[in-house]
Amino acid sequence: MSGTDRNAAGSIDAPGTPEGRWASWYGPRHLPPVPPPDEPVVVVAAHPDDEVLGFGGTLALLAAGSAEVHIVSVTDGEASPPRSALATADQLARVRHRELRYALATLGLPEVHVERLRIPDTRVDRHRGTVARAIAGLLREVKAARCVAPWVGDLHSDHEAAGRAAVDACRATGVPLWMYPVWMWHWARPEDPRVPWGLAAHLPLPPEATALKSLAIAQFVSQIRPSGNGAEDTAILPPEEVAHHIRSFEVVFG
Repeated sequence: MSGTDRNAAGSIDAPGTPEGRWASWYGPRHLPPVPPPDEPVVVVAAHPDDEVLGFGGTLALLAAGSAEVHIVSVTDGEASPPRSALATADQLARVRHRELRYALATLGLPEVHVERLRIPDTRVDRHRGTVARAIAGLLREVKAARCVAPWVGDLHSDHEAAGRAAVDACRATGVPLWMYPVWMWHWARPEDPRVPWGLAAHLPLPPEATALKSLAIAQFVSQIRPSGNGAEDTAILPPEEVAHHIRSFEVVFG
């Protein structure tokens, strides 16, 4: 996740849906289960941490199994925190990639291949073709059985652009695609008509996978802690946002 998209200010910057409301709905009661992939999978993230927030519990399951995993970091997340006076964009890029490596190691994937495309943070929509070609090339190279990418309806321009690029890549290669939401849990509500629930499924997570995901999210210190002492320096991922991503299941749209 990176700094919120100004174009979606009415939904992302507005107060979010409390996790308690989602918990009372409890997705597995409403969404069919699907098993994790058991063959090579390419996981796309717009920013370092999106793949962990949206799919980290399943990544822990993949690490414990035999599936080959590859990660595509479309941007280095260098624009988040957006008003940081403590680090340059280059420094933030290094910090965020290091945090991702720690998080992936926590999930059991210390040696996983991470392909950094270094597309400018907040500008993914301007590079859709480049991103799509890179994803398609990796899908072919590793003979991927599944691609997993940000949901195209997430109301964050980088997430949606990365998702659209993955759609293009999967159409070109014939690889099946799952899409995971991140910001949706903030702006949507149970049974929200803006969400294609008919395309959604849930991946059950055992307690140990949920625990590892929680520890992995904690590695993203630049996002879960305030960047300063001012009112404008609040954490990108405060506890109420993190709570959306520490559950006994993950959701994908197929």
